[in-house]
Amino acid sequence: MRQKQIHQKLKSFASFLIILILLPYIITVFVNGVDLEVIGMGNRQYVSVKIEDKEGNAIIKSVPWEEYFIGVLAKKIPETYQKEALKAQAVLIRTSLYQQFAQSEEEGKGHLVTQDYLTSEELEEKWGAANYEKYYKKLLEVVEETENQVLYYQDTYAWVPFHQSGNGMTRSAEEVLGSKEYPYLMVKECPLDKMAEDEMHVYTMEYSEVKERCQSFLIAAEGEEEAKKAFTFEDFEIKASDSAGYVSELRIGDTICTGDQFRDALALASSAFSIQDEKGRLKITTMGNGHGLGMSQWTANEMAQEGKTYEQILQFFFEGTNLTDGGEIFEKTE
Repeated sequence: MRQKQIHQKLKSFASFLIILILLPYIITVFVNGVDLEVIGMGNRQYVSVKIEDKEGNAIIKSVPWEEYFIGVLAKKIPETYQKEALKAQAVLIRTSLYQQFAQSEEEGKGHLVTQDYLTSEELEEKWGAANYEKYYKKLLEVVEETENQVLYYQDTYAWVPFHQSGNGMTRSAEEVLGSKEYPYLMVKECPLDKMAEDEMHVYTMEYSEVKERCQSFLIAAEGEEEAKKAFTFEDFEIKASDSAGYVSELRIGDTICTGDQFRDALALASSAFSIQDEKGRLKITTMGNGHGLGMSQWTANEMAQEGKTYEQILQFFFEGTNLTDGGEIFEKTE
């Protein structure tokens, strides 16, 4: 009986010691939330992020690299997508950031980046407290499993654009830009994009509103007098489309502009569009979301669901590029 009492006292004392040791950590977690170092972010690396404060002033903020990377990744692609699609996206983001690092270092600015990202607080608001840890862990694994990997074309970083979904094809950079500098950005059939969420958008606008929003390049091309003329449907004509079906030339009055100029001016979802008159207003129907160059995130996710790896996804959209180790480019700080 006495031995049993001694054993119980020893167990109680051991439990007290454990609680005493863990108490500071428990209090810290309760007050501040889980420290990111606990989930694999010890010995952190930092980047300088150029952001705007509440007054609109530009400031430089030091942010842990993984935290920043995950914040960019979460802003660019749905966290619910397949991991292989997320990995492909992570490689594209890292390639773009490494390229920006190289440029900023040449200018003596260090690891300065400007891409928008979601802070930990914004991620928790987006995902909800119940899902925060699950999604953060998922994206952290994506970052770690593609560590340092970037896309190269020949001996330099590749240009790696991406978009939410297309009209069923990706576009040729040579057609869009008139340059042969990016031969790996070619037309790729993506029929699954036609099943994407929000694939079709319909806009109906007064002709006067369309003209006002396009005014900058209309005035530059036509002169002040011509720009004052009221427009009707006869003043709009799709003159040419590229091989992927995106509008490459549009006539507005006597001005010839690109479909991308028109898309940007009117904030359209895509430059793959058709036009018609509807009761004295201009009706614009678009297909796809984004510029149509590079990787379609929707098709990438569908490919992942079919069992394709992120390496296969990247080679499909950026045929001729090389997936390579970009190396360790940070100085670690304790």
